[in-house]
Amino acid sequence: MATVAFFAPAAAGHVNPTLGLAAELVRRGHRVTYATTTAYAERVAETGAEVVPVTSTWEGRDDIETPQMHGRELVRAMNLLFTETRSMLAQLSDAERPDLVVHDGPMGWWGRILAGRWQVPSVETWPNLVSNEHWSMARNYTTFNPLSPGFLMMAIRLSRFLKKQDAGGMEAFMRGDSATLRLVTLPRAFQYAGDTFTDRYEFVGPLFAERGYQGDWEPSGDLPVVLVSLGTAYNDRPEFYRTVVRSAVDQPWQVVLAIGGVDPAALGTVPPNVAVHRQVPQLAVLRHARAFVTHAGMGGTMEGLHFEVPMVAIPQMAEQRANADRIAGLGLGRVLSPDGVTADSLWNAVGEVAFDPHVRERLTWMREEMTAAGGVPAAAGAVERALAAGKA
Repeated sequence: MATVAFFAPAAAGHVNPTLGLAAELVRRGHRVTYATTTAYAERVAETGAEVVPVTSTWEGRDDIETPQMHGRELVRAMNLLFTETRSMLAQLSDAERPDLVVHDGPMGWWGRILAGRWQVPSVETWPNLVSNEHWSMARNYTTFNPLSPGFLMMAIRLSRFLKKQDAGGMEAFMRGDSATLRLVTLPRAFQYAGDTFTDRYEFVGPLFAERGYQGDWEPSGDLPVVLVSLGTAYNDRPEFYRTVVRSAVDQPWQVVLAIGGVDPAALGTVPPNVAVHRQVPQLAVLRHARAFVTHAGMGGTMEGLHFEVPMVAIPQMAEQRANADRIAGLGLGRVLSPDGVTADSLWNAVGEVAFDPHVRERLTWMREEMTAAGGVPAAAGAVERALAAGKA
């Protein structure tokens, strides 16, 4: 039995994709510890992992608006993550040395630093599209000026910090060059230029776990179900939710609408075929859904594809635009501009994807690709190989 330590930022899109792996490693007899916040402790505990309590600098901060990941906003995002990393390292300074670290690749900087400090193998989880010389998010969907004073100052601060941590240079650190392996939690077929990625990237597909903490869900009638959700981070869109509610009254759909922190009173009168929730048990709803109106976050996208649900993507930020374009390009659904959604465009798109036989064929194909990727067993096997290599 080995001890495997998990580290991920306090965000559903980064914690949820790791839960199936944690549960499978526990099932295989390993001891798994998982550093997480109170908000995610229940779902982590459900895997059988030991919860290591930490507090995030992002918790309870109404003054923090989720940054976009490009332009000037990229510097703000890096500063928030830098502050979070220092806080997490301080809280985890006395944590026990594991046999291997599993940490979030894009944002789990503290996991990368701790693995180096402990001199143990590390496996990175990448719950999003990855980049190489053939395709990258930076070249295709984001813009920033590497010579801007703000970015240069941030780079200097981070480089000095990494030197003190004996974590190497900034470029190599940001790429995750020290990792034994990168587990990408989407199938290679969904990745742009997927065939160009080396063996250090293992495309295992989504790593789902049971979500008993969310409860179950069943349809309330005979109408087909459409789930409408803009995720957990970029969902402050009351005008969009009002459009859905007001226009749904004449639609032959049972609408399940997740609105996050938006005040339900701002939506006006809710017709009987619409159920408004702050959050929903998404896997349970998608199991019954005929269409999915989504922000195209990768977690929700993979969940929709798992259940072969046609998607109408309304992306809210750069990474989601890349996902949305991939959905459309692969024939898995349609994309609507977030700034131009009308009642007519929304319901026309929902009807088109829900009853398009070509979309149905493409969803079946992608589901087969996801199955072939191996999922949880493949990811756990990769971790065990990394453990064995570390002991050799």
